[in-house]
Amino acid sequence: MPVNAKQKVVMGMSGGVDSSVAAMLLQEQGYEVIGVTMKLWHDSRYDSITEDNSADAKKICDLLGIQHYTLDLADEFKKYVVDNFIECYARALTPNPCVECNKHLKFGAMFEFADKLGAEFVATGHYAKRCYDEKFGMQVIKKSNSLKKDQSYVLYVIKKEYVPRVLFPLGEFESKEQIRAIAAKNGFISAKKPDSQEICFIPDNDTAGFLDMYIKPKCGDILNKSGNVLGRHTGLAHYTIGQRKGLGISAPQPLFVTDIDAETNTVSVGSNSDLFSNVLYAENMNWLIFDDMKASLRAYAKIRYAANEVPARIIPCGRGKVKVIFDEPQRAATPGQSVVFYINDCVIGGGIITKRKSEQ
Repeated sequence: MPVNAKQKVVMGMSGGVDSSVAAMLLQEQGYEVIGVTMKLWHDSRYDSITEDNSADAKKICDLLGIQHYTLDLADEFKKYVVDNFIECYARALTPNPCVECNKHLKFGAMFEFADKLGAEFVATGHYAKRCYDEKFGMQVIKKSNSLKKDQSYVLYVIKKEYVPRVLFPLGEFESKEQIRAIAAKNGFISAKKPDSQEICFIPDNDTAGFLDMYIKPKCGDILNKSGNVLGRHTGLAHYTIGQRKGLGISAPQPLFVTDIDAETNTVSVGSNSDLFSNVLYAENMNWLIFDDMKASLRAYAKIRYAANEVPARIIPCGRGKVKVIFDEPQRAATPGQSVVFYINDCVIGGGIITKRKSEQ
């Protein structure tokens, strides 16, 4: 809906089609839009990619007649995202760098910059919605209309007090094709630009090769669930829960990684059924509808970005930790990943999975 003229919004612009169209939509709604591109990673092999993205974002801002800034947040990105990524793998965890980037940079450093400029809002091209919910009596984050593109899962880390100040202009759209059509109609250079890769600081998608530069691979045993040695692994960072390929083991039945133990430097494997558990534990909780969880509640839980939400009971364990009991066992809940909770289409919070288990 149109707003009072001259409300300022800092728009995170990557040079891609989503943020480009989002900036234009906000401008049409009457906001004073300020485009900001974050420079996140210094690596001579990929500097040209960062420079191209910033240049593309500035071209869109020039076309729209809005200010554009480039923020050098490489040090913060290394500290909160890349170093955390490496540290997690060293501890046999599988992190989600997008979650950490949202927490510390897109909805952390960007709010600090917005405050310096006197801007009321921070906006991004995420597919999600922020709106008032009658049930909770507050501004909340909800799933986007495009369930295929919905990104609410990675937004649970936004500070509760920031929720009323975030804007997601793409939340009402049904598909990415609609966004590309708008970009093409307006002559945006980003109209046909491909979607970004999963991990922005590993453009070649060679995660194992990237980690090997920081974590010296240490070979160890691959064990079955009886503790018998079946083979040797090439380094814990090369494996994740649920992995089937690349184990180098011949067996009559398919084998999957079921556990990774940093203390014993071992990888355990088992059948697909061994991956299912009905309980997980999580910590570092961030709640969006209350300050702290005082009593257990029923909600829907999502254990990875591409997973469906499933019914579960959430039980507070104190010190920012929870126990989650699923109505039905879930496959490959992975330590280091996030579990995010929903009531209807509203994100109520989430945290980092620490372990999974099966209980009767």
